Amino acid sequence: MTSQPIDPVLQSFFLDALITMKELRPSSVRSYRDGIKLFIRFVADDAHRRITQLTLADLTFERVLGFVRHLEEVRHNHPRTRNQRLALRHTFFECLALRDPEMVVVAERVAAIPTKRVPPPETRFLERDEITTLFTRLRSAGRNAARDRALILFLYNTGARVREAVDLRAGALDLAPTARARLHGKGDK
Repeated sequence: MTSQPIDPVLQSFFLDALITMKELRPSSVRSYRDGIKLFIRFVADDAHRRITQLTLADLTFERVLGFVRHLEEVRHNHPRTRNQRLALRHTFFECLALRDPEMVVVAERVAAIPTKRVPPPETRFLERDEITTLFTRLRSAGRNAARDRALILFLYNTGARVREAVDLRAGALDLAPTARARLHGKGDK
């Protein structure tokens, strides 16, 4: 195993893989950052060394497996959160294997860790009478009344997520007789 320090690999993972190649949004990069921080702290504690002293040899399959167990048993993460953190590990170790061929076997073993099955989240929606009540109770006067009404009607009529509405730019709106909005959805859809 290689004794290369992990800091250049981490920097390459974020700058080259996530930002340049995958073109992830800043919020996604922050999520990856937070997940990697948890993992690196776990590895440092498990190796009984400072984070600055860690090498690629410290990034073992056993430590990844221990980290996944740590998420479940110590942090009491929901299976969805555990799966998200595991997916991050899959991506990280895939990039690691591309950078350092000695890590291919570890990356393959990490990729083989299965995700936990979880039921899909319950889909919640408002019934027609609840929507009608919501619209009738919106303030019609006041400083922000028109803005609030327009925003709620926009979300209702487009089915946009709040993040999509926040990211919307004037150029994405077509206010012709049949108004349209081009939304940039979750997962760059």
